[in-house]
Amino acid sequence: MKRIYTRTGDFATTGIHGGERVPKDDIRVEANGSLDELNAQIGIIRSMLPSGHEWDTKLKQIQIQLMTVMSHVATPSDLRTSNPNSLDPEMDRRCEEWMDSLTVRMPDGGHFLLPGGTPLSAQLQYARTVARRAERRLCTLNRQDPLPQPVLSFVNRLSDLLFVLARFELHLSSIPEERWNAFSYKNRNSGTTDNP
Repeated sequence: MKRIYTRTGDFATTGIHGGERVPKDDIRVEANGSLDELNAQIGIIRSMLPSGHEWDTKLKQIQIQLMTVMSHVATPSDLRTSNPNSLDPEMDRRCEEWMDSLTVRMPDGGHFLLPGGTPLSAQLQYARTVARRAERRLCTLNRQDPLPQPVLSFVNRLSDLLFVLARFELHLSSIPEERWNAFSYKNRNSGTTDNP
C-alpha cells in the first residue's frame, strides 16, 4: 500500500495545481480549506438523515460540485484551461430552485434566528457559517487572482440554501424558530428575507 504521507509539507508549504508550492496559509489554501470543511460538514449532515431521505441525493451532488469548485480554486487562473474538471454554470440556479420549492411550504421568514432547535437544524446553521467563511476567503482570493464567476455565485447561494434547509427542518419538526430581530434593513431595501 502506498504511504499517505509524503513529508513534503513539513516545512509549511503545500503544492497547488500546476506544481507550484505555496505557504500553507496562502489565501488559495485558506479558501480551499474552508470549502473542504464545508464539504465535511455537509457529510455530517447527510450522515444524520434517515435512510432514503429526499435531501441525501441533492446534498451528495452539492458535495461533488464542491470538489470540482475546490479543484478550480486550487488552480491559478493562467492554468485553469488545463483543469479537466468542468464547472456546472447552473449550480447556483439549482440551489435557488431547491430553496424556492421549500420556501413556499413554510411560513414567511424575515428574522435573524438563533441556531438550534434540533441537532440537524443546528448542523445546517453551522454549515451556513462555514459557507460564509469560505465565501469571504474566495472574495480575497478573487481580488488577487480572479475566480470563475460560477464559483462565487454557487458558494453565495449555497449559504442561503443551508439557511433555508435549517428553517425547513424546524418546520417539519414543528419546533418554533427562536427569533432575534427582524431583517428590517433587508426588508426596507430589497424586500428579501435572506440570512445575514
